[in-house]
Amino acid sequence: MLQVCSVTKYYQGQAVFSKLDLTVGPGRFHVLLGPSGCGKSTLFDGLTGVFPLDGGRLLWKGEPLADLRLHAAYMQQKDLLLPWFSLLDNALLPAKTSGRDMKAAKDQACRLFERLGLKGYESHGAHQVSGGMRQRCALVRTLMFDRDLVLLDEPLSALDAITRQSLQSLLLMLQAEFKKTILMITHDIEEALLLADEIHLMSARPMSVSRHYVLSSPKPRKFNDPALLAVKAQVLDQLEGGLSREPH
Repeated sequence: MLQVCSVTKYYQGQAVFSKLDLTVGPGRFHVLLGPSGCGKSTLFDGLTGVFPLDGGRLLWKGEPLADLRLHAAYMQQKDLLLPWFSLLDNALLPAKTSGRDMKAAKDQACRLFERLGLKGYESHGAHQVSGGMRQRCALVRTLMFDRDLVLLDEPLSALDAITRQSLQSLLLMLQAEFKKTILMITHDIEEALLLADEIHLMSARPMSVSRHYVLSSPKPRKFNDPALLAVKAQVLDQLEGGLSREPH
């Protein structure tokens, strides 16, 4: 679906990543796993056209393009809900900005609210609900873009353990139900092992793909799976070998 070919980005004269390559297959849950500050979020910003890349090219289904803004839905670390809108109005923003039929869009959003445990909170403001509920609303808004590729930048990192586990289960359910291709950033090894079909282990800056793991264990997974424990040991060995050093 997506080929990232030798992309490069500099910041203040230093390479955040240089000639980075990445392939994202359709219908798969891909995870970028790496130390904080290595450039994962910068890569997402470059892919979605927040700023231009300094080199390389992107191929979408074999065709070159400048960025993914028309092909990917991007959910960032913070929920970014508008405080003067209700949860439902926040979720409907993609439909409003694209000129979709609002009755059909509202019906779709309400169905998603029910699936994600938000039914009955449609008229609440962001300040009236928990952090987990805000992230669920942000996830509904992301799905309302109706794009084939979903980019998730550490969407669960600020949540408590119980809420995080619940939303991890929701992500797996949504991927299976909506057949989305997901590319997600995390620095949590166990989260990557729980969710991913493929893990791309990223190095410190200048960031590159250091190792690539394909996970075949069925989902939902348990951490006592010997195959997962073997991958976890390899990842930890890579990180302890120097990938987790601070960027210069």
